Amino acid sequence: MLSFQCWSDSGLQFRLLFFTNNFNCSSEYVIITVPVIFSVVFVFSLLGNSMVLVILGLYESLKSIPNICIFNLAVSDLIFTLGLPFWSSSLVWGWRFGDVMCKSVNFAFSVGFCGSVMFLMVLTLQNYVAVLHPQSEWSRVKQVGVISIFIWVVSFLAASSELLYSEVVLEISENSTKLNCVNTNSEPHRSRVYRNLIFVFCFLVTGFCSSRILLTFSRFLTNTTNSTNISSIRSSIRLVLCLVLLFFVFSAPYNIMTLLKPLLFDHITACDDYYVNFEFALMVFRLLAYSHCCLNPAIYILTEKKFRDHLRTLQQKILQQQINRESNQMEMEETNSYISV
Repeated sequence: MLSFQCWSDSGLQFRLLFFTNNFNCSSEYVIITVPVIFSVVFVFSLLGNSMVLVILGLYESLKSIPNICIFNLAVSDLIFTLGLPFWSSSLVWGWRFGDVMCKSVNFAFSVGFCGSVMFLMVLTLQNYVAVLHPQSEWSRVKQVGVISIFIWVVSFLAASSELLYSEVVLEISENSTKLNCVNTNSEPHRSRVYRNLIFVFCFLVTGFCSSRILLTFSRFLTNTTNSTNISSIRSSIRLVLCLVLLFFVFSAPYNIMTLLKPLLFDHITACDDYYVNFEFALMVFRLLAYSHCCLNPAIYILTEKKFRDHLRTLQQKILQQQINRESNQMEMEETNSYISV
């Protein structure tokens, strides 16, 4: 019968060991698969979110409230993304980057997660006000700028435990000895609770706003025949609803299970069968949640025509620069050959 040797959830180290009957062996499948997944996510997230920042900087106005939120959302995803190579390396070889990078990577993970959740909530709130209260002045650019600063401050405070208590420790098991990056706080679940409280609050606000937007839009469809207005409203809410749906499909299971873990297993030993199965499911949902940071750029391109147009313009500009560079190089070679003759 296949079962699992109990493993620790401390830090960001995934250590899953399989054994059958009396034969113990390390799971090479997990050690190979997780770094591959993280590597793919890292590349797509780095390229995609960088592209979003470039497009917003070159072709869009950052005085637009949705653009401000999307810009900060992309920055949050990039901050989160930068930790993936370190986690992949840590899984295979243990933590080899010292205490400073241990604190920095864990801190960046928490800041990126909190920032993504809260900026998505603000983007949904802005859409909610625009659709249901179009005359409201709450969403002026100056106010959204203040809100953005407040969100970053809250994210930094929520992640402060990782910055203060993350350390490199030596963990010894029956099969290996590795250095791991863990939170050594006497109450290790505190920082996780802070993140989960932020997630729950944003989940409730975003869910309420999204449901009201959908309800209002469905009523509007039944009460108007103006296709122009319908198209305008659909364009204004489609992006936000897709981002919300994608985020909670990928992130909600992991955060809900993390929230329930101390409540369900407070008095259960780590090697209990239910606990081990729960940890395995938590690892799977963790992979799903961590993969989310590379998907937002795809949603922008698929749902927003202006992003596709800007991307096409950017590609043409890069291609034209490459052609001009090659043309100049050929002219210089011809000139040099002529002079030499």
